[in-house]
Amino acid sequence: MPNPYSEVFQAPGAKGFAAAGFLARLPVAMATMGIVTMLSQSHGEYWLAGAVSATFALTNAFVAPQISRLVDRHGQSRVLTPATAVSVAAFTGLILATHFRWPYWTLFAFAFIAGVMPSMPAMVRARWTGLYHGTPKLHTAFAFESVLDEVVYMAGSVLAIGLSVSLFPEAGPLAATLFLAVGTALFVAQKSTEPPVRPVEEKASRSALGVPAVQIITFTLIAVGTIFGTAEVTVIAFSEELGQKGAASFVLAGYAGGSLVVGLVFGTLKLKASLGRQFLVANAIAMLTTLPLLWVNSIPLLALMLFLAGASISPTFITAFGLIERLVPSSQLTEGITWAMTGIFIGMAVGSFISGYVIDAFGAQSGFWVSVAAGGVALATALSGQRILQRPSAAIMPKTAVA
Repeated sequence: MPNPYSEVFQAPGAKGFAAAGFLARLPVAMATMGIVTMLSQSHGEYWLAGAVSATFALTNAFVAPQISRLVDRHGQSRVLTPATAVSVAAFTGLILATHFRWPYWTLFAFAFIAGVMPSMPAMVRARWTGLYHGTPKLHTAFAFESVLDEVVYMAGSVLAIGLSVSLFPEAGPLAATLFLAVGTALFVAQKSTEPPVRPVEEKASRSALGVPAVQIITFTLIAVGTIFGTAEVTVIAFSEELGQKGAASFVLAGYAGGSLVVGLVFGTLKLKASLGRQFLVANAIAMLTTLPLLWVNSIPLLALMLFLAGASISPTFITAFGLIERLVPSSQLTEGITWAMTGIFIGMAVGSFISGYVIDAFGAQSGFWVSVAAGGVALATALSGQRILQRPSAAIMPKTAVA
């Protein structure tokens, strides 16, 4: 029986850009936790560490789609090189400002500028789309990318924290900066797989966020991201309440592991249901798997329930990006993918904040009520948007170009 994952790498250059993209996306998971660890270790002030990290994360959440929009207009190599150079320089400045104890405002300034870091997961998915648009192999490629997202999520933050704690405070962000610089340089150097710049339709000249499908998917993923952010905070609080704080990392690893396993399997399936219907079912499962969390009373049971809950993560992402590839004009593809990923990160921040407030007020396990509510919002949004998500594919080549 042929291996569908080996088949997607048969295209010339596929292995090269996938490997370079993996290096370049590690900072997505390393940067925020690396900044928190670096500043808490060097300055001993968690408010400062959290505020500077949030400055970077929020800036990147709103700037990355604009970088991707420029990529759609001018090409990956012309935009990624200067954007990455600016981000690398800003991260370097942040590291120096930390080491030499420069004024606090410089930390915020460098973190703000570093937020121009491009969304490398979107760039890699755009290359897969260029190779396999309209074929079953694209579904498998997107599944592979979702699995890599989980690997980066699990390994990146652990690597950043481990380096800063075991070596020196700046080690985590320094490694992230090097990965960003080297990975992006290797990625950009591979011209043969770079997607061509598509002519832009006049009606598509504005942001991809104006496309109804992108609005529905992004809002749904904000709710799904809220489930993730809530899980992180609530698992830590719940484990500490039971006197087993060290178990939190293993429980969360199992959460991501459940998504990884199901993602690998899902990528091999050739389902007859439409992508819109698959997206709806995945969100329904995400909502239903939050309910048992309200009654867990032990770490083993929590680990089992979260492993099962992870089953909905990869299918949700895979179908979401598949819908964007099908419903968004090709001249706005990278920006559309980036908005979806931005939704996930915004949701994680929202989930962390709201669940932290709920836990302080009502206890650790009460945080899972935020997951239930977010799951309901995600399902309701996916359901209400079915008419739009079931529309025919967007045109591949726009008819009218704008200079």
